[in-house]
Amino acid sequence: MKTVKLVTIVIICLVLVLVVVQNTAPMEARFLWLTATTPAILLLFITAVGGFVLGMIVALLVARGAKPKQTRE
Repeated sequence: MKTVKLVTIVIICLVLVLVVVQNTAPMEARFLWLTATTPAILLLFITAVGGFVLGMIVALLVARGAKPKQTRE
């Protein structure tokens, strides 16, 4: 089972890298009132890292809440 997870993670990472590397054209990004022209590769990388960090935070919070509570005897 661990091998299947590892292979799946590696494939997803490779696909992500391929998508990021193939999209290098500059594009306009708007957030609220801010506008910036940056390469798409940078926006995709920032989005991927942000998603990874958010996923790790949620996983840690869920794991912390799932621990069994100790009862006093």
